[in-house]
Amino acid sequence: MPLGITAGAFLIGGAVVKTVAAKKAGDAAKKAGIEQGAAQKAASESQAQLADYNANVASLQAQDAIERGAEEESMFRAQIRGAIGAQRAGIAAGNTDVGFGSAVDVQADAAFLGELDALTLRTNAAREAWGFKVQAEDYRKRAEITRKEGVYLEKAAIAQGNAAKTASRYDMASTILGGGASLFQLSYGFKRS
Repeated sequence: MPLGITAGAFLIGGAVVKTVAAKKAGDAAKKAGIEQGAAQKAASESQAQLADYNANVASLQAQDAIERGAEEESMFRAQIRGAIGAQRAGIAAGNTDVGFGSAVDVQADAAFLGELDALTLRTNAAREAWGFKVQAEDYRKRAEITRKEGVYLEKAAIAQGNAAKTASRYDMASTILGGGASLFQLSYGFKRS
């Protein structure tokens, strides 16, 4: 077998092997990109679900704070009414008219101060609930951002896999053209400079 034919066969064989390897590498890179993107999106979704759960818990805590505050306020108002009733009984036991003069002032002061304390209990509960509501909204926004991030990461991984596949196709074309040029040089006796 002449040297030119043998060398040509090796060139063609090498080009075929390199082309097949480049195609397989490109296909594998694309598949890996798709799988990596899906995994990143799934991980982001898991984090988003956790943030959603935490948001729901914070919302429940806000509701609980309001309900506890209303109960404390109601119980405190009952205590104030009891304290005013005890004052009236004490004043009446001293043979003083409970509906006249300083007796009324004492009862009014007790009612006023009791109302201020009851409103403070309500305000504190509302503040606590507000903190939980802010926390819940923060978790909801985090979930939304994490889901978007997962979509973007998935798209980026897929794009990276596609770019690797495209690069492998260019490598295949380069191998084929380079092998063809080498065969042409062998066939017609051109020498590389």
